[in-house]
Amino acid sequence: MDKPGMNQVDRRAVFSVNLTTLASFTLTIVALLALTASVTQRAQAQTYTVIHNFTGTLQDGAHPYNGLTIKGTTLYGTTANGGASFGTVYQLTPQSSGWVFNLLYSFQGGNDGAYPTARVVPGPNGTLYGTTIEGGPGYGVVFNLTPPANLICGTTRCPWTETPLYQFSGGTDGYGPTSGDLVFDRAGDIYGMTEFGGSTAHGNVYELTPSGGSWTASVLYSFGGGQDGEFPYGGVIFDQAGNLDGTTRQGGGTGCLSSVGCGTVFQLVSSGSSWTENILYRFQGGTDGGFPESGVILDASGNMYGTTSIYGNVACNSGFGCGAVYELALSGGNWTFSTLYDFATGGGGPVAPLIMDSEGNLYGTTLLDGANRFGNVFKLSPAQNGWTYTDLYDFTGGSDGGEPMSNIVFDAQGNLYGTTYEGGTNNLGVVFEITP
Repeated sequence: MDKPGMNQVDRRAVFSVNLTTLASFTLTIVALLALTASVTQRAQAQTYTVIHNFTGTLQDGAHPYNGLTIKGTTLYGTTANGGASFGTVYQLTPQSSGWVFNLLYSFQGGNDGAYPTARVVPGPNGTLYGTTIEGGPGYGVVFNLTPPANLICGTTRCPWTETPLYQFSGGTDGYGPTSGDLVFDRAGDIYGMTEFGGSTAHGNVYELTPSGGSWTASVLYSFGGGQDGEFPYGGVIFDQAGNLDGTTRQGGGTGCLSSVGCGTVFQLVSSGSSWTENILYRFQGGTDGGFPESGVILDASGNMYGTTSIYGNVACNSGFGCGAVYELALSGGNWTFSTLYDFATGGGGPVAPLIMDSEGNLYGTTLLDGANRFGNVFKLSPAQNGWTYTDLYDFTGGSDGGEPMSNIVFDAQGNLYGTTYEGGTNNLGVVFEITP
């Protein structure tokens, strides 16, 4: 949503500015029909633990802008600042004495990239891939991290090798890679989105193809704004048919900042050497929500689930809503939209993607909702007459952290892990664990 830099982003102020801007357009938000019945309950006994406090030093990092990746029992993540001032990639490994932090890479702000706002993800070869929103010529970088040949290199310092795969030029290839995950096809090609640039300046979906030791970028689709959608912020995913599915944060029609539009859910269908866009849903800024900052996930039946950062329950947050969780159900080739839950308290809803467990429960975080308006961790469980909402943890903005922009990941025992952008001992963010 915002670009971190040398001056840290005040997320609470950002939402305040957004709502003030919205009010200046004197929007008339009409409440839609009542939602499918939902039950709200407090969590059963949970144990919340901070397993790392960021310090902002050269050996650490500051302000994790996104969440974590888990491989086995090891956690991997990024910070948007800290290290050499341009962000870091780190690793947390559990040991009998607690969690051991290892700095894998500190960005230098040059050709290697600057300010990673997406988490790193494992590629087909098992190494880590990610993006930075600046660096290279200044428009962002896709990078690869490989471990050292000799992994026995100490418990607190074991740097990896960073290789820039592609540097965006800021032209038709776009700029500002989004905070969503990179994805891979069976051939090992990389897919992602840029928030800005492209042939129409509204963002791109791109593909990187390895060729002769380098990578070649191809623009699969440039968003046109208006009814088409614009400024994607999450990532794309492959569905069972090989289509690319995702969201745009704005566009789709009128409403939400006047002619800007409230965002879309889209699908790109491959046809030979070209891709065709289908708009699956255009948000209206009512109880359906608006401004989806995260992408979508799929269940085994091909149904999509996602979140919006504001709107939803129009009685919340001075009439602008606190975000929503939605489903797009697929039946007979048609998509049906439904709102699963509208957040009723706080100042800003989910900005990270959901995760689903094997029983069909959804988990996520909110940025500024929850009892203390510093965000929370929640669970949505399918029930006979709707979805049951459980508040797993409410952040206070103090030593426990606050303002999570994080996804949630599970380990094999069902423990949950994530990050907060602010809070902690140094107010630079934390990594946390929630055990059932």
